[in-house]
Amino acid sequence: METNAPQGLDDPAYRAAVVDLLGVLAYGELTACIRMATDSDLAPSLRIKAQMAGFAATEYRQYELLVGRLAEIGTDAETAMQPFVAPFSAFHDRTRPKSWVEGLVKAYVGDGIAKDFYREMGSFVDDRTRDVMDHALDDAGTGEFIVGVVRDTLKTDPTAKGRLSLWGRRLLGEALSQGQSVAVERDALTGLLMGGGADLTEIGQMF
Repeated sequence: METNAPQGLDDPAYRAAVVDLLGVLAYGELTACIRMATDSDLAPSLRIKAQMAGFAATEYRQYELLVGRLAEIGTDAETAMQPFVAPFSAFHDRTRPKSWVEGLVKAYVGDGIAKDFYREMGSFVDDRTRDVMDHALDDAGTGEFIVGVVRDTLKTDPTAKGRLSLWGRRLLGEALSQGQSVAVERDALTGLLMGGGADLTEIGQMF
């Protein structure tokens, strides 16, 4: 995919795209923090509770980085995040986990897809915004932790394999659909991608 040099924040269209991008990332980190903290209360051991609490704290620090960048460019974080509250709520309403492990798989699949996509979008923004995004999108070991928990679960409960496999596929479909809808329905984000040489087919391929 060809990319053009990022425009300056004095360009209204580019600025709107950066605000949308930082807004959706910030709200994603905030909700991820809340979910991880909530799920930690259901963890089967103090060790795992502590690990999950640490991941939640990391998500919050990443949220603060994004909010800080919004403040740098003179934008209110709550205003920037508000357009994404309904899409996130719709996704979470359709994908309510029935167990603690299902909640972890949801975090792995949903957050992983989102972070991978927005890393790709980092090539279309200015250096300072890209640097903030790189730090905010760092996995910080969460994925490795979740994979380990799921593997341990399968060792102790072989019947979980089919259930979690179906759950993962459902999450994948929902996350791809919701993420792509957000990307193409926000005119500013679509404009940022189009300006970088991407068409709607390529956006789909990125997902």
